[in-house]
Amino acid sequence: MADTCSEFFSGLQESIDPEKIKGIDATYQWDVTGDGGGKWYATFGEGGVEVTEGEAESPNITLTVEAQDWMDIVNGKLNGQMAFMTGKLKIQGDMTLAMKLQSITG
Repeated sequence: MADTCSEFFSGLQESIDPEKIKGIDATYQWDVTGDGGGKWYATFGEGGVEVTEGEAESPNITLTVEAQDWMDIVNGKLNGQMAFMTGKLKIQGDMTLAMKLQSITG
């Protein structure tokens, strides 16, 4: 369980099950705001993923969220769909990719 956003994203690549990402060919961008935030993106393709700090040139989906809310989501304290419905998580781009994100880790 990660304690910070940086810790989460640095371990994301290793925590993803390659079987669960087959068929995903997309770039996810996270814009995490507030204390402990930052920008990261993950590029999925050919059964692999690469996570990089910074901004992707043309992401398929961008998730914008406050750092504490993101940590609550990844640590199971806040439901991602509820965060979206209450405006804590903003999503721009392909919504089907957001739904896939819930099932790709571990």
